[in-house]
Amino acid sequence: MTRRSGIRAWITCLAAALICWTGAAVAQGGDDPSLPAAQDAPQPAILVADDVFLSGNEQLVASGNVEALYDGRRLKASEIVYDRTTETLRVTGPISLEEADGTMLVLADSAELDREMRNGLMTGARIVMDDQVQLAANELARVNGRYNQLYKAAVTSCRVCNSQSPPLWQLRARRVVHDQQEKQLYFDDAQFRVLGTPVFYLPRLRLPDPTLERATGFLVPSLNNSSLLGFGARVPYFIRIGDHKDLTVTPYLSTESRTLELRYRQAFRNGTIEVTGALSDDDIGGRSFKSYVFANSTFALPRDFTLRFDIEAVNDDTYLLDYGYSEKDRLDSEISVERARRDEYIRVALTNFRSLRAGESNSTLPTIVSNGEYERRFQLGYAPGGEIRLGVLSHAHYRSSNLAVDGADFDPFADGRDVARFTVSADWHRSWTIGAGVLTSAQVGLAIDSFHVQQAGITSRSEAVEVTPSASVELRWPLLKTSSAGATHVIEPVMQLSWVGGSNPLVPNDESTRIEFDEGNLFATSRFTAPDRRERGFNSAYGISWTRYGSKGWQSSFAVGQVVRDEAEVDPAGGFAFTNSSGLQDRYSDLLIAGQFKTDDGLAITARGLFDDDFVTTKAEARASWRNDRATVGGTYIWLRNDPAEARPDNISEWAFDASYRLSRHWTGSADWRYDVASDESVRAGLGVTYTNECVDISLSASRRFTSSTILVPSTDISFTVGLRGFTTKTRDKSYVRTCEQ
Repeated sequence: MTRRSGIRAWITCLAAALICWTGAAVAQGGDDPSLPAAQDAPQPAILVADDVFLSGNEQLVASGNVEALYDGRRLKASEIVYDRTTETLRVTGPISLEEADGTMLVLADSAELDREMRNGLMTGARIVMDDQVQLAANELARVNGRYNQLYKAAVTSCRVCNSQSPPLWQLRARRVVHDQQEKQLYFDDAQFRVLGTPVFYLPRLRLPDPTLERATGFLVPSLNNSSLLGFGARVPYFIRIGDHKDLTVTPYLSTESRTLELRYRQAFRNGTIEVTGALSDDDIGGRSFKSYVFANSTFALPRDFTLRFDIEAVNDDTYLLDYGYSEKDRLDSEISVERARRDEYIRVALTNFRSLRAGESNSTLPTIVSNGEYERRFQLGYAPGGEIRLGVLSHAHYRSSNLAVDGADFDPFADGRDVARFTVSADWHRSWTIGAGVLTSAQVGLAIDSFHVQQAGITSRSEAVEVTPSASVELRWPLLKTSSAGATHVIEPVMQLSWVGGSNPLVPNDESTRIEFDEGNLFATSRFTAPDRRERGFNSAYGISWTRYGSKGWQSSFAVGQVVRDEAEVDPAGGFAFTNSSGLQDRYSDLLIAGQFKTDDGLAITARGLFDDDFVTTKAEARASWRNDRATVGGTYIWLRNDPAEARPDNISEWAFDASYRLSRHWTGSADWRYDVASDESVRAGLGVTYTNECVDISLSASRRFTSSTILVPSTDISFTVGLRGFTTKTRDKSYVRTCEQ
């Protein structure tokens, strides 16, 4: 072998050895089928330097801007000397070694390592992991190609600009061991320091390195103070059970409560499941031992079916609200199977309801409800064209009460009634365009409803069958114009004529008790929510909408509509079929008005309302919001006229506000407020402030619930949370990262 070829061989081996040590742990994967195939093998190593020469016959010297590249990794140094007799490498710094994916950067002043780079010593070493956590030490020892041992080390994720200014927080330790294979950091004799001042001492500590996505260990703790629960702390502990499941255990100890919170998650090949719950022993209310469990899951089944289920259970009516777990006052547990295809929809569901509201009896409420739905449509390629829609609906609900008489409530039906309904329907739909661009659609249908009522009493039939034919014609005339300023205007008047035959049988109205009259059902043949009631006779609906698309991204729309019948809808049990606040109780419905305005700089305003003959508001709601890079502000107003038929004895008039504002680069404030205008009192209010930079996230919030009832009392909650970024959380938004002044 010539001297030139010998140097070339040495250079290749040296470059590969220098740059490959950080990948030593990965290379131990054996015959793992996930490893790259032979054709994806790394490219040859490359060594670049100002001067490369042999010193005698035993030493290879590379000096001056030395750079080695291998498999995407890059090493830089001032000089490298390889001694063949001792099989050691001496590297003179400054040294930098960077992983291909940028997850780890090693810096050092000098190093002495063996040929395979599996063992050795580096001085003045610093490791930066995931561009987040920094480990600095006097010495770094490389052991068995897997462990990095740092002596007299400091660890932080804060930006360190100079050695004279200590970071906001840091961990100081006599020794830190970084296990590259398990991606763990082990600390011996660790001190946690804030601005250089020791706060507490830990003889042993283990933390995951920032490149590990899921690891067993503590999560961000929080301090809470509640007027109900007293002062306490939450300390969550995350347990990684495997690659696809985990458990989070959170003890919550306060002066008034001993609580254990749990969350379990598991991912399967075809679905996921998540279960949350808590167990509490406290002195609040009548029951000392309280618990709840919420679970939900989704699974993909064969033939495009989807299985979903959720469980909601609690053994105390105020437990969820007192502890802030949920504001639900009616729980629903359900299991369902459904499939949606282009021309077919199938769904079967079984639901259990439980009310937590004061004054509601679960024995006279439908607690077990089953629903089934099947719809299929067929395109007709021959006269008369259009499509046929076939549907099957089933519904049943059960009350645990056996009362066959009517109690003190608004409806006239027996309180313990159980109802089952079965519906089959067939409809023909067709759309076409006639002269002047008028869009025309027609519908003809037939539905058969069968009812069976147990504990019907004397105010309802036990069995009933009703045949309902229907027909409708709808005309739409969209008109478009573009102005000289570039704005596009679309005006669309709409007219519908419909007829529905038959009559509503004398059966309980349990499904269509809440009617929402809006743009979505303005042109429906029936605005009841279920087939236990249908709009009968002749009626018409008309409306007009206007939409403007501005050249600068602004968009506005406005719509108005009304329904007119040949006579007011009457319920078979007596009185009007629609409630007084539905907007549909008379021959002429209330006037429906809706509008929207949006801009490209984050402003959005939406409003709709129902107005009677005297233009007095029946129902109204409005929402305005504005969002930009610094602020998010939103406000909502709702007005509902009193209506005993909808369990609303008084008017409802409420404002709700929510806002957040980035006060500066690192400070963000937030606030929310809900105010009951009708009773002239606040319902809920909250304030919060958060400080965030690249290494810490500190949140302080306070909230007050003003509502009270026979089972609820007002409460105030204060929460304080500190998260150390780099270990518990990561800084994805780089705008929070501090910079060093030059």
